[in-house]
Amino acid sequence: MILISHFFFGFVFAFVGSITPSMLNMTALKISLEKNKKEANIYALGVAIIVFIQAYLAILLTKYITENPDFLKILEKTGIVIFISLSYYFYKQYKSDKAITESQKVSSNKSFLKGITLSSLNMFAIPFFFAITTTLEMFNLFSFKKLPVFLFVIGSLIGTYCILFLYVKNAQKIKQKIGKLTKDIDLVLSIITGVMACFSLIKIVFFK
Repeated sequence: MILISHFFFGFVFAFVGSITPSMLNMTALKISLEKNKKEANIYALGVAIIVFIQAYLAILLTKYITENPDFLKILEKTGIVIFISLSYYFYKQYKSDKAITESQKVSSNKSFLKGITLSSLNMFAIPFFFAITTTLEMFNLFSFKKLPVFLFVIGSLIGTYCILFLYVKNAQKIKQKIGKLTKDIDLVLSIITGVMACFSLIKIVFFK
């Protein structure tokens, strides 16, 4: 039962944590619309693999972070710089407005690498899984034994991939519902990452 519960927790929290529009799932949507679903799913796999690593690191670092809260502040400050840089990058992409033709050759390696890169730059992942792990431990619902931990991170990987898969699968439906926004996804991504940077800055300044 404990093994099933750990897989369930990993899956559910990773899935729910990625439902709302974010840099990662909006990029999956963009790749699906501009390239194809296969490339978007390869991108999603890259993202999920990094989430697997981030969830595992968060568990390993739980004790260290608890004893050294300044580590979280370092992550948050680093995140501000990264999100500002990404916001600028996506805005430049939006302004350049490069047309993508169907005859353009698509590289699966680039999609996979993009997933790995953007997921690695997501500085909220480790604090998120740290918070989840700490909360579950408080209620005696988390075990730090190897097998339960492994199933938790596997659940996190699958949960992340599933929500991105749903974004990819329903890309056209999402496009119909939010219309013009999908044509300006780079601008949306620029705004999202900009908001993340502002949120992190406000948290550091006003909620020390």
